[in-house]
Amino acid sequence: MPKLDRYLTREFAHSVFAALVVLGMVSMSAMLGVVLDRIARGKVPATLLLSQIGLQLLRYLPLILPLAVLLGLLLALGRLYRDSEMPVLAAVGVGPRRMLRPLAGLLLPMLLLVGACSLWLGPWGQRVSNRMIEEANRGLVVAGLEPGRFAELPGGGVVYVGAMSADGERLERVFVHRQSEDRVDVTTARGGSLFFAGPRERYLRLEDGFRVEGPAADGLDYRLMRYARNEIRLPDREQAAAPDDPELLPTLALLGDPRPAAQAQLHRRLAPVLLTLAFALLAFPLARSGPRQARHGRILLGMLAYLVCMNLATLGTEWIAAGRLPAAAGLWWLLLPLLALATWLYFADGRLPRVRRR
Repeated sequence: MPKLDRYLTREFAHSVFAALVVLGMVSMSAMLGVVLDRIARGKVPATLLLSQIGLQLLRYLPLILPLAVLLGLLLALGRLYRDSEMPVLAAVGVGPRRMLRPLAGLLLPMLLLVGACSLWLGPWGQRVSNRMIEEANRGLVVAGLEPGRFAELPGGGVVYVGAMSADGERLERVFVHRQSEDRVDVTTARGGSLFFAGPRERYLRLEDGFRVEGPAADGLDYRLMRYARNEIRLPDREQAAAPDDPELLPTLALLGDPRPAAQAQLHRRLAPVLLTLAFALLAFPLARSGPRQARHGRILLGMLAYLVCMNLATLGTEWIAAGRLPAAAGLWWLLLPLLALATWLYFADGRLPRVRRR
């Protein structure tokens, strides 16, 4: 590889990596808030916090990577224009066709990464995430129950378990404290287990114990009950996704699925690869600027182009799933014109107009 190609590829890669790190941190902060909200509502076990964030990141990488490529190239090319390196390269004959070689050194690995995340890793991560939540919801681990420790129940309350069977199905020496508005409820039991009354309803069955209920503040209105069996309802678990949900199916399974939702999901997974290619080509004409011209406006313009294209892709996916748009049209009405426009602007970038002869 010539020294010029190595230099430009390194500059492009450093800027794209820096943009990807910043966007990844922002995205992980947003995903952390979403996962914590689901944990607080008792939908996801607290023990799955880190694994859920990692799996969700795989799902959103196809949305982050195209923006990282666009912003990274805009920053790298903006610096080259600011330092007058691009005019020097143009003066020695390095035009758009010659710039394809260093661009391909960065773009080919990025396209492979975007395709792998969109077509394979993203759906795989979604399937694993749902399976982990489903398996955890079937055991007592969903409440964070561990022998010898106090733990908070999802939705409010404190529980203490003295011992637990090896398979996690049976409890011994259970203490439960709950408070709702102005009433307090304290329950003890020799043993207990978890059972399901429906597809989403979970109950903790306590056996052979006492229950004391009374006011949380002042008052003597207390009731003491001894019971042989007492059932405490836990927060409803997450609704299990259907096995044929298009979001969980592998990409190859979507090819022969005639359902509109499946075809919409297929086009949604194909779009990020072509969008990444189009944004990479658009970065070159967008980044062109004079030596003293500010480059922040170009970055804002690139962000606007990204938001418009992503919103149109989302709307197109919803239209296909709802049957408003034929599956054969897919998202090609957006991707092909955008790719053609980006290609034309790339090769026309910096070209001098022809001189008219009189």
